[in-house]
Amino acid sequence: MARSVVLKKSLRCGRCQLPPRWCICAGVEAVDCPVKVDVLMHHMENWRPSSTGHLIQRVIPTAHVHLYRRERPLEPATILQPGKTLWILHPLGEPLPLDHPPPADLQVLLLDGTWRQAGEMMRGVESWGRRIALPMTGASRYWLRSQAGEGKFCTMEALLFLLAALGLTQVHARLRLQFELHVYAGLCSRGAKAKAAEYLAESPVRAAFPELLDELARHRARDAEA
Repeated sequence: MARSVVLKKSLRCGRCQLPPRWCICAGVEAVDCPVKVDVLMHHMENWRPSSTGHLIQRVIPTAHVHLYRRERPLEPATILQPGKTLWILHPLGEPLPLDHPPPADLQVLLLDGTWRQAGEMMRGVESWGRRIALPMTGASRYWLRSQAGEGKFCTMEALLFLLAALGLTQVHARLRLQFELHVYAGLCSRGAKAKAAEYLAESPVRAAFPELLDELARHRARDAEA
């Protein structure tokens, strides 16, 4: 059975939120993203170490997480950036505009929570900007949680699809590395050895962080001997 660092109240790194023996902070790299990124996170998501909303804030210096509570509605001024066009990503939005502003003039609001929670949050902010749906296909690489159905992706993956659609290939590649390293280490921390190995076999993380992965492998070996 997979182990949960939440239920067991294990000691965790204050930055990457993983148990110290699986800490990946040595591989965390800041990514300069021209799009202003904000995450509206449901308060029930805030304590989850697997959250990709927190990951976005860790690796994009200009990104911010805003906690959503139904009883404490946020004011638009706390999120909206003057002079930028706000897009709120949602599957029921309009198609990506062909005549969109340049990335530096865009602000994207990502909804971080379950699909039900995202629907609730959307109703609270949909008047703030344009609701945009991205062409998202393929299988989710977010193996830390089961997705709600085919074509469903996590918050970081939604951002990755947006960056690809805007032609920001280098930013996309760097963020994908941070995302997949996060997922791989999360699988390791749960004791899901076979699943972690399967994930790594199809990930660019193996070539990008060889020394860090060697260190994590030594931790796995020590765990096996214990």
